[in-house]
Amino acid sequence: MAAIYRAIIRRADKFVPPKMQPFWNHPAGPKTVFFWAPCFKWRNCQSKSYTGVTQYPWYSLVIIPKNWNLFGVNVFVATTGLYQLSRIYK
Repeated sequence: MAAIYRAIIRRADKFVPPKMQPFWNHPAGPKTVFFWAPCFKWRNCQSKSYTGVTQYPWYSLVIIPKNWNLFGVNVFVATTGLYQLSRIYK
């Protein structure tokens, strides 16, 4: 599976414009799991467990490389979770 992924990336490398090369080759860019993992973290708030509502958004800024995509997702998930908890409390 990894060999297939590397082959696809090698082919895609040829089509990335020069201006996009820094983003494409960044340690947290689209060629890595650091970029794609937060994309799969979005989920329906109705099915969310409230026990782990604080998603520690700052953790994504402590790890190296800094992952702003993950930070944004974590802030959103924590905000919606806290909002849902406030609705339950009321």
